[in-house]
Amino acid sequence: MNHDDRRTAGFKQRTRLSDAREALLAAATPHDRIVRRPLAEADGRALAEDAVAPADVPGYDRAAMDGYAVRASDTFGASGRSPNVLRIVDGPVEPGTAARVHTGSDVPEGADAVVMVEHTERLGDELEVFDALAEGENVGERGEDVREGTPLFEAGHELRPSDIGLLRSVGVEEVTLFERPRVSVVPTGEELVESDPGPGEVIETNGLTVSRLVERWGGEASYRDIVVDDADLLREAVESDLDHDVVVTTGGSSVGERDLIPEVIDDIGEVLVHGVALKPGHPVAVGVVEGTPVVMLPGYPVACVVNAFQFLRPVLKHVGSLPERPLPTQEATLTRKLPSSPGTRTFARVKLDPSGDESTAEPTRTSGSGILSSVALADGWVVVPEEIEGYDEGDTVAVEGWEWSA
Repeated sequence: MNHDDRRTAGFKQRTRLSDAREALLAAATPHDRIVRRPLAEADGRALAEDAVAPADVPGYDRAAMDGYAVRASDTFGASGRSPNVLRIVDGPVEPGTAARVHTGSDVPEGADAVVMVEHTERLGDELEVFDALAEGENVGERGEDVREGTPLFEAGHELRPSDIGLLRSVGVEEVTLFERPRVSVVPTGEELVESDPGPGEVIETNGLTVSRLVERWGGEASYRDIVVDDADLLREAVESDLDHDVVVTTGGSSVGERDLIPEVIDDIGEVLVHGVALKPGHPVAVGVVEGTPVVMLPGYPVACVVNAFQFLRPVLKHVGSLPERPLPTQEATLTRKLPSSPGTRTFARVKLDPSGDESTAEPTRTSGSGILSSVALADGWVVVPEEIEGYDEGDTVAVEGWEWSA
C-alpha cells in the first residue's frame, strides 16, 4: 500500500495485540554472540552455557556451632549431674580428647560431633561435657550446600546477585554469557529539539526514555541523534544500524503526511503489522529489514512507553536469550469506573494508595497519550482485556508496575 492509500484507509482494521507481537517475534532470531566475563560483571546477564558446580561446598566437614570437636562415643552418658571429662588438645581428636572449634571452622581429624560451648566447662586442660551427642551432631558435612557436579543453572538463566554468590562459593570466577542485545534507538520528528524549544518545538524525550528502558531490560542502547521527517534521512538512519539486533524508532508511525517511517521500512524491508488494537498507541508498527526487527513506536509519550513494553521488551528479551518474566502485579480496588472499548486492549494508568485496609487504585487518565506526566506520576497500569467493556468502581484489579520491571 502506498502512502496516499495508507492515509486514506487509516486504521479501519487493527491487529490484535497478541497477533502483532507474535508476528514480530517470528521475524526475530536470537543472536549467538557469547563472551567470558568475571562474575562481578554478570549481574542481570544470561548464561550461554549450563553452570555446574566444580567442587563441593563446603569442601570440608565444618563446625556448625562454637564449641569443642569430640568423638560422639566419648559423650555417651554425659549429663548435667554427671559430666564426662575429656582432655583438651590442639591436633587430631583421639579417644578421650576434644579440640576447640568455632562456627564454620574445619572439624579436626578423628572428631565426628561438636558439643556446644554452653554445654561444657573448661578446667585447665580438661573439659567437662554435660551433653550426650549423636554422631554428626552440630557438624556440617562436606558438600552439604552443593555437591561437585551438581547442575546449578541452565543456559539462558538470568543471573541474580544471589546466583553470583552461589557461583563464587563453588569456585567459579568467570562465566560464559550471551552478549547484551544491541538496540538502535532513533528518535524522529521535525518538531524535536535537544533543548530550548521555541514555538511549535518539543524537547526530545521518547528516545531517551526508550534507551533507558533498553538498558534496564538487559540491552545495550545506541541513542541516536534526532532524524527529521525526510524519507532519505530516515532510510539512511535505519540502514546504518542494521548491524544491531533491533532497531526502534520513535515518532512518525501514524498515517499523516509527515508519518514516513512505515513507508520507509516497507520500501527497504517489510512492514508486518501497522495499527494494533490497543489504547493508547494504536498507530504502532512492526517490521523487518534484512533480518533485523524494527519496532516503530508512536510519538505521543504515553503511547510510546506502552508500546515499548508490549513490543520492544519482548523482542529484546527474545533476541538476547533473556527470560521474559511477567511484570510484577499488585491487587487493588478501583476507586471509580474504568471504561474501555470492546475489541481494544486498554492500558489505564493508576495511582496506588496502600494506606487503608486494602490497596486502592485511582485511575489517573484513560486517555491523553501525549501526557507524559500521567506515566511518571502513576504507579502502574491496569490492563483491560479486549473482551470486556471495562471495570466498575469497587472491582478488584491487577496493577502492573512498570518501574519495577527488568
